[in-house]
Amino acid sequence: RLITVKPWDISVINEVEKAIHKANLGLTPSNDGKLIRISIPPLTEDRRKEIAKTASKICEDYKVAVRNIRRDSNEMLKELQKEGDISEDDSFKGQKQVQDLTDVYIKKLDDIFSAKEKEILEV
Repeated sequence: RLITVKPWDISVINEVEKAIHKANLGLTPSNDGKLIRISIPPLTEDRRKEIAKTASKICEDYKVAVRNIRRDSNEMLKELQKEGDISEDDSFKGQKQVQDLTDVYIKKLDDIFSAKEKEILEV
């Protein structure tokens, strides 16, 4: 299996090659000056586990982003309550809705990751 990358602007071919190396994907690009050839070796069990671990980290990063949105939303609701723009009951209802949405999206992320992990580890 082989991927070829042909940059539209040939002057950046070395930077593209360096970026592929920096991505730390276990790929070795070869640059002939006009295009980059990337040979993709068959996945070993160790490599599959490594990819699954990377996917897990990405999933966790997205969960943190969702939780940060929850925190910001709750702070905004508390500030609105403090300023008298909404009642205490409305603030608590809003916080509950935010928590419910957070739970839904965290579960979706978990489900997506579980399916992807199964796909990655399947031989």
